[in-house]
Amino acid sequence: MTTETPAGSLEGRVELIHGAGGRAMAELIAAIFAPALANPYLAQGNDQASLPIPSGGRLVMSTDGAVVSPLFFPGGDIGALAVNGTVNDLAMAGAKPLYLSASFIIEEGFPLADLDRIARSMGAAAQAAGVVVVTGDTKVVERGKADGLFIATAGIGVVPFGIILSGDQAQPGDRVILSGSLGDHGVAILSQRENLTFATPLLSDCAAVSPLVAKMMAAAGPAIRLMRDPTRGGLAATLNELARQSGIGMSLEETAIPLKPAVTAACELLGLDPLTLANEGKLVAIVAPEAAESLIETMRAHPLGAEAAVIGTVVADERQLVRMRTALGGERIVDWLAGDQLPRIC
Repeated sequence: MTTETPAGSLEGRVELIHGAGGRAMAELIAAIFAPALANPYLAQGNDQASLPIPSGGRLVMSTDGAVVSPLFFPGGDIGALAVNGTVNDLAMAGAKPLYLSASFIIEEGFPLADLDRIARSMGAAAQAAGVVVVTGDTKVVERGKADGLFIATAGIGVVPFGIILSGDQAQPGDRVILSGSLGDHGVAILSQRENLTFATPLLSDCAAVSPLVAKMMAAAGPAIRLMRDPTRGGLAATLNELARQSGIGMSLEETAIPLKPAVTAACELLGLDPLTLANEGKLVAIVAPEAAESLIETMRAHPLGAEAAVIGTVVADERQLVRMRTALGGERIVDWLAGDQLPRIC
């Protein structure tokens, strides 16, 4: 497998012939995907990957599709997003992510240079997350049929025996922990679409949280009831989903929830609720109360958890409501997002 892109091959655009299964498709794969995602499994060159089965744990699997618009945004792009989205879903089970597959739906006319940039971003994100893209597929559709590029990924990871993190494990008295500031990804995408500028540039939080999760599991594994990444629908959707799964309620403190000034300003300007904005590099953990403070210390020692905070408590509630005490001392219900305030966010 070559690690060099053939000179001049990135000056053109993707054509239908690049998805036809012939020489042009083979050249596209060799020029762009093979060097960007290089690893011994992919180098086998088969329509499937032959992989070792890990011992000492259970396999977990997840799948995701990336349809974000625009494809490039402050702090990331669709390639990094496709890798990190699936890696993070695996990590929420306490798993060590191992392998990914990737399927590319490319629109005719897409610039080869942009495709190369995205593929290399995927390779860098996979390396940072400690996973390898072991198999893939490329399809090309006519102009106007795919809005540039869509990427679907699936992933496999391994969870050590004895670790069971599930949305139905929360118990009254548990603490609700958030790993960092909310809404960075949502506002970064919105700023790109609407040409909004802020005094301090805001970047998407797009990142693989698996390294942070590994530290958390090592420090307090048995005390962690569950984890979830608050992507589409934001923190509000995530906590309501968990409340329904566990049959409990939650009581949050607004002043404890970390927010960047740019996110606060954008939400005030546009009438958005930061609790419903998407995040792509944050996690929510529900943990036994006796372990909360020590776990926060562990998280804050890692760059992805530097702003970690206890933001609330699990309470008994047959109505399964998520309530929040506001900064003014009142209380409001944190409900599911109604409608889609920002489509094509991930």
